[in-house]
Amino acid sequence: MSFLFIFLLLVLVSWPFITEAETEQQKQQFAVESGKVLELDESNFDAAISNFDYILVDFYAPWCGHCKRLAPQLDKAALILADLKQPISIAKIDADKYKRVGSKYGIDGYPTLKIFMHGVPTEYYGPRKADLLVRFLKKFVAPDVAVLNSDSAISEFVEAAGTSFPIFIGFGLNESAISHFAVKYKKRAWFSVAKDFSDKTMEFYDFDKVPALVARHPNYDEQSIFYGPFEEKFVEDYIKQSLLPLTLPITEETLRLLKDDERKVILTILEDESDDRSKKLVKLLKAAASANRDFVFVFVGFKQWQGFAESFDVSKKTELPKMVVWDGDEEYFSVVGSDSIEDEDQGSQITHFIQGYKDGNIIQKRISSGSFMGFINSMIGMGTVTIIVFVVAVVMIIQSLKGEPLTVGTRDKGDHPSSSTSQAEARQPLRTGEKQDKED
Repeated sequence: MSFLFIFLLLVLVSWPFITEAETEQQKQQFAVESGKVLELDESNFDAAISNFDYILVDFYAPWCGHCKRLAPQLDKAALILADLKQPISIAKIDADKYKRVGSKYGIDGYPTLKIFMHGVPTEYYGPRKADLLVRFLKKFVAPDVAVLNSDSAISEFVEAAGTSFPIFIGFGLNESAISHFAVKYKKRAWFSVAKDFSDKTMEFYDFDKVPALVARHPNYDEQSIFYGPFEEKFVEDYIKQSLLPLTLPITEETLRLLKDDERKVILTILEDESDDRSKKLVKLLKAAASANRDFVFVFVGFKQWQGFAESFDVSKKTELPKMVVWDGDEEYFSVVGSDSIEDEDQGSQITHFIQGYKDGNIIQKRISSGSFMGFINSMIGMGTVTIIVFVVAVVMIIQSLKGEPLTVGTRDKGDHPSSSTSQAEARQPLRTGEKQDKED
């Protein structure tokens, strides 16, 4: 009995040293690969995300074309990120093979990128070209709130922030006034407070008193100013409403951003968003958006994205521009008497449309069946959709060769297809399961 007691005591005493040795061995294993994209599997995934303070993980599938194009960009970025003062590692895992890991982190399309900060995952929505990806990821290791003590510090901060995120600068504000929100919305914006600045800076940022919270969208050349009250509710409302610009075009990237916004979407469908007529209307939409911050204003050109526009019962015969209110999911609303926007006095027509919606003069509709595939792709992943299409096609061919009619219950399970593109993939009317590379 005493021997057993002594043995257990020795195990308990030595256990911390054994665990520490194992942890050190794991760190050395990953350190050898520093500057390279680490290949993970189910056996070392948890160890990797716990050993690195910051690690970007690429959940990929070998058959995915976009994954293959992304790989060399990650290789280039890994070399640069490993040499940062606060290094960021990059790893990848075949989530199609290691489905348990993919399922744990909700992977429904490839490639999906997630950055793990001290083991906590956040989906990465940024650019995927090596140089832009590096700039984007630096944000995650930056302070939650940058404290700026001079005009030059402000300029350097804005320059380093780049154009991928909105930028908030609190002039004459204590950092505690926004620190909570800087943590909460860190993945979506830069936050800073300017302690010392000149009249020239006030003129440049177009504010005439302090404290003032300035929100800038470099990509859209937009800026707004908040003068208070600086109570928590009002500050957060302003930040939430300023995370998106006044108006923005519908793209795959902006669709992802809209998922994080709870406001209803006022969608304007144009014939061609690049022509002068449409640009004039977008300016009017910006004015309406400024006065109605409880909505998100977006637009799309039928020429630019026909499949998306068709989801709202728009065709080549539809009189455009047309406005609808969209819930960001499967329902939208048309306003009675505002089916389209005439060329004359468009500002008044926009106002009439918004008021008609608020008054409840609406007809509720659902997106058309074509876009239903988009939602399926978003929920279960393009790979699964491709499997279904592939299996059905094989069964139909077999049945045609046999000369027998296709009946319910004749489907057989098939192997995973190659990266050939199905008709459903080619259309992609709303969202994609196999995620597109972002060009920034």
